Amino acid sequence: MADEVVLVNFNLSMFCIRVRIALEEKGVKYEIKEEDLVNTKSALLLQMNPVHKKVPVFIHNGKPISESLIIVEYIDEVWKDKAPLLPTDPYQRAQARFWADFVNNKVHEVAKRIWTGKVGEHEAEKKELIENVKQLEEVLGDKPYFGGETFGFVDIALIPFYKWFSSYEKVGNFKLHYPKLIGWANRCLERESVSKSVSDEKDVYEFVLMYRKLIGVD
Repeated sequence: MADEVVLVNFNLSMFCIRVRIALEEKGVKYEIKEEDLVNTKSALLLQMNPVHKKVPVFIHNGKPISESLIIVEYIDEVWKDKAPLLPTDPYQRAQARFWADFVNNKVHEVAKRIWTGKVGEHEAEKKELIENVKQLEEVLGDKPYFGGETFGFVDIALIPFYKWFSSYEKVGNFKLHYPKLIGWANRCLERESVSKSVSDEKDVYEFVLMYRKLIGVD
């Protein structure tokens, strides 16, 4: 019997995009249940993720899994017939988890305070984000991907955020400097799994402007 795979999804969510890329990399067929997070969360979302009530939720044969990096690891473990997303070496695997977590806490959390905050109130966060992006460039170095020659876990963790960088800059009125990440992103975008999954920058910026009005900061 074929696996039943469902993704409770919001199209512009960086975290949902991670899951979609992982599924595409593994060649897994899946159904999308799209959420309208701005208005009312669906009964399915509330039932399948009652703790956080957030997307993505990955439902495999009726069993839900939450949190994007956990979902990507699960996909990697279950569908082993395609190339692994995480390194097989324990140390390298631990390093990949560390830098994926860095993206969550040092890119997403810092940037969120900028794009959801009042203009001019987040100078410290802007400086921190610039430094954190610089640190990612240092980790990447001259390698094609974060794991070396192979597209993998850290690339999946970061590439959805790349399409948000310009919105961070516009809202915060500052400039990120990331020449190595541009080359890396272009390599990632050559992969069909990435190009068909990532957001359009214009759509992201329109969503950011709409959300800022909704929460009353503009």
